[in-house]
Amino acid sequence: MKNEVRFHHHFNGLILFAASLAAYISLDYSWGFFFILILAPDLFMLGYLVGPRIGARIYNIGHSLLGPAALLGAGFYVDIPRLMAAGIIWAAHIGIDHVFGYGYKYSDGFKHTHFSEI
Repeated sequence: MKNEVRFHHHFNGLILFAASLAAYISLDYSWGFFFILILAPDLFMLGYLVGPRIGARIYNIGHSLLGPAALLGAGFYVDIPRLMAAGIIWAAHIGIDHVFGYGYKYSDGFKHTHFSEI
């Protein structure tokens, strides 16, 4: 991947992380809750125990913005702040992953991402 495109991917991750953090701070949610959940999306790596093909699919589902968006929407709709907080934390996790070069996984191995080889 060309450096210019790679820069944009990393920068987009930084923006997602910063926006998530700003939202979390502005809504005055618990920092203890943040630190408990920030690494929770990495549990989707457990799919690799089945194999690289299934592992990549499960990991990618857990690192898509669909999950955080669903939690945010559901939390807002039913007025459950903890659901919204969890969605924001999940989005922050995805953003920071992209900053460090972790992206969607290809089925040939955990280190082969849409960004590059890790």
